[in-house]
Amino acid sequence: MSSGPHHILIARLKKQLGVNNAERISDYMIAKEFMKLKVTFSRLIQDVIYISVGILSAGFGLKGFLLPNGFIDGGVTGISLLAQVVSGVPLSVLIVIINIPFIAVGYFQIGRSFAIKSVLAILGLALALTFINYPIITSDKLLVAVFGGFFLGAGIGLSVRGGSVLDGTEVLAIFLSRKTGLTIGDLILVFNIFIFSVGAYLLSIEVALYSILTYLAASKTVDFIIEGVEEYIGVTIVSAHSEEIRVMIIEQMGKGVTIYQGKRGFGKTGESLTETDIIYSVITRLEVSKLQTEIKKIDRNAFIIMNSVRDLKGGMIKKRQFSDH
Repeated sequence: MSSGPHHILIARLKKQLGVNNAERISDYMIAKEFMKLKVTFSRLIQDVIYISVGILSAGFGLKGFLLPNGFIDGGVTGISLLAQVVSGVPLSVLIVIINIPFIAVGYFQIGRSFAIKSVLAILGLALALTFINYPIITSDKLLVAVFGGFFLGAGIGLSVRGGSVLDGTEVLAIFLSRKTGLTIGDLILVFNIFIFSVGAYLLSIEVALYSILTYLAASKTVDFIIEGVEEYIGVTIVSAHSEEIRVMIIEQMGKGVTIYQGKRGFGKTGESLTETDIIYSVITRLEVSKLQTEIKKIDRNAFIIMNSVRDLKGGMIKKRQFSDH
């Protein structure tokens, strides 16, 4: 390890433990802190790649297919496209302005890191739409609807994999589902029925019908990219560092946990059994990336099982308000 990172780690540990306890810093603690920094940096690079490719893909879907042919999509993108038709304001400006309230909701419901990434992703999409000269691929309406939706959905899905969103409708749907008891899918459907109804009035019924096909192609692509669009994800974690993970989920993620007592068995014979606490928690799919990263910082060998959860009732589902660390 070079002297530069070594001194940075020592400084961080001194700050955590206090200067008077600096002599207690061990090689294990330094190695563990270095591993956390490595995981954080690796995840950041991965998120940047996902979001960047997502921006390019969404921009291609919009300027290469939808915009030249007057098609719209659902969500904030659809609202922005309709607003452009009515007002003449550039789409790049409308996408930023209309997404602002949705990202504000995301800041309080999901976290500061998510909000910052989403703001940067949306600004990146606006810049891509302004400065990148995407080629117009086709004017065939069926191809425009299918492939325009595919590339737009791929962009949205990749941005979610990177811990952000390019379309804030889903964030609002998560928030309203906690207030109304309706499912996220029901709320998004209501939003889009309204958008396509307005589209049929302002444009034409034919364009609205093709735009519905665009939305279906985009939504199925998002499902494929992020491996399932579910309201909530149930996470079971088996780790030798279960107490650290429990504290992290409660304090950093702001989520509740349930602890099961069990035994870990491994090896060919399965005879080596050790008692352990098994952690179960429920998160939204937008928080999966963050949870995996934080667990990896604590225990790279943690056994994690994720399942989609439906018809969730009762309990402390709403996130407690903690500051992002």
